[in-house]
Amino acid sequence: MEKKTKILAVGDIHGDTGLVKRLAKRAKDEKVDLVILAGDLTLAESSLTNLIGPFIKENKQVLIIPGNHESEETIKFLAEKYPNTKNIHGYSIRKGNLGIFGSGTIDWGADGAESKKIFRELDKANKYLGETKKKIMVTHMHPRDSNSEFTGFVGSSAVKKAIKQFHPDIAICAHIHEAGGLIEEIGKTTVIHVARTAAIFEI
Repeated sequence: MEKKTKILAVGDIHGDTGLVKRLAKRAKDEKVDLVILAGDLTLAESSLTNLIGPFIKENKQVLIIPGNHESEETIKFLAEKYPNTKNIHGYSIRKGNLGIFGSGTIDWGADGAESKKIFRELDKANKYLGETKKKIMVTHMHPRDSNSEFTGFVGSSAVKKAIKQFHPDIAICAHIHEAGGLIEEIGKTTVIHVARTAAIFEI
């Protein structure tokens, strides 16, 4: 029987080092294998201190993407600075039979150039994976027509298209704080809206 991967996923930390410290302890206590940070690690890049280090101190692998509060360059910098940390914005990673790919681009609900960019990034990252038994897609934006639109913020048509075309087992998204904790099904994909509400699951 293949060993499952236990994952802690969260987004929208916005520089809250107290939250990071609590989540790192939770990751340790619950024996998490992998931490996924789904964008908006910072608050307008006001500070990069102690946003990833506490997870690394607990020997956790960390995957990151940008949100709308930090640049792609900032995420690249953090991935290079910390060991066992990988930027999956437009890229992917394999862990045994599990593939994880992502995009942190924001399109603010429009269907223009940014939406096309999101889909291109996800398409590229998914192709890097090739064939894997299980897949997780990580985005900062929520999908169009998802339950998080109760807030009035329209989701991304590109994220929705990627879910329907690539059929990830799990899609993780953030961005909408009020939607944290929502879980829904889009086709055969389980969509987990994390925002600041961390989710722990096995796959």
